Amino acid sequence: MAVIANSDSKKQARAIIHVDMDAFYASVEQLDQPRYKNQPVIVGGTGARGVVAAASYEVRKFGVFSAMPIVRARRLCPQAIILPVRMSRYREVSNIVFEAFRNVTPQVEGLSLDEAFLDVSGSLSLFGSIETIGAAVRAEILSSTGLHASVGMAHNKFLAKLASDVAKPKGFVHVPQGGVRAFLDPMPVKRIWGLGKKTLPKMHKLGILTIGQLRKADRTVLMPVLGNRSDHFQALARGEDEREVMASTADKSLSREVTFDKNINKPAELLAELQRQVESVSGRLRSHGLLARTIQIKIRDGRFRTATRSRSLAAPTSSTEVVFQQALLLLQAWLAQNRNTPVRLLGVGVSGLEPPGKHGLVFDTARQTALDQTVDKIKHRYGDDKAVRALGLKRKKKMDPGSSPG
Repeated sequence: MAVIANSDSKKQARAIIHVDMDAFYASVEQLDQPRYKNQPVIVGGTGARGVVAAASYEVRKFGVFSAMPIVRARRLCPQAIILPVRMSRYREVSNIVFEAFRNVTPQVEGLSLDEAFLDVSGSLSLFGSIETIGAAVRAEILSSTGLHASVGMAHNKFLAKLASDVAKPKGFVHVPQGGVRAFLDPMPVKRIWGLGKKTLPKMHKLGILTIGQLRKADRTVLMPVLGNRSDHFQALARGEDEREVMASTADKSLSREVTFDKNINKPAELLAELQRQVESVSGRLRSHGLLARTIQIKIRDGRFRTATRSRSLAAPTSSTEVVFQQALLLLQAWLAQNRNTPVRLLGVGVSGLEPPGKHGLVFDTARQTALDQTVDKIKHRYGDDKAVRALGLKRKKKMDPGSSPG
């Protein structure tokens, strides 16, 4: 463990932990498929418009990183193993990871499937020091999933997040209050949150290359570049951050979208893809034990114009059939107004989520519920692709495996 020189502090500090899984999607694939261990693995789309969703540390050595176009990643590392996104599997592992978080504190702010802030201030008397808790969380994640996480510990979110990142992978860094300057001052100024690509060159022209130089800079020098945010950025340079960990609430909506490798203008193919997306979204609804009142579709055409359409129901539903019927009406209405328009992206979402029985009424019939339960059991046991309704199967055969899920 790396510890930045400590000193006593009179102020009662919060205890914040930031946990970030190491190359999460790629690590899950290497875990599930041992033949890819220690190999350059990319998770993402394989088509011309595909992007890198995750890159193993082996492939990062070639300059490949998340959000990079797959075409460029292939050029940088021709021998890379490119695997499709398996979002349902990543969510499954994420649930186990977050359970480890909640075993030490209810104050968990999830940032993504593989990253979260934990406020363990109230847990110190139960479990020991922040280092003890951080080590326990990391060990439980490794034991329950076989995956490694990097852990940063400090008295605020800004420092904890930086600490988790400086020693990746398998990082474990604590920044005590008395060690803030020793930790921050040598870092490049680009590590300050909110300093974008356009601002950084201007900072460099001022001779400000490190966080320490930003901390010491005269405010009048910074104002022409940073304006009214000068005080904010200098506060961060001093390691000051008063934001609280906001415990995550239940999802307000669920959605899925796909950017096609090639624009589609055949309604039959769009309807088939719509069916597949509805299957995914409604299945997630049921897995969360929720119902939805509003169904929405999202369409982006070949000229990058985006349209959204929605319908609300008198009673909530989790039925694949009901969600598809409503989404289909929305899509057909758009198609009628935009005949022969190439479609670049299609998405489906549901919102107005609530638990069963909240208002007594449910849209779903007993037949629909029984069918959905059977399909869910098959998918859970054999995988998502083993139970696909006929319409969605038509699109599955044609679909490029590199299309990216939302």
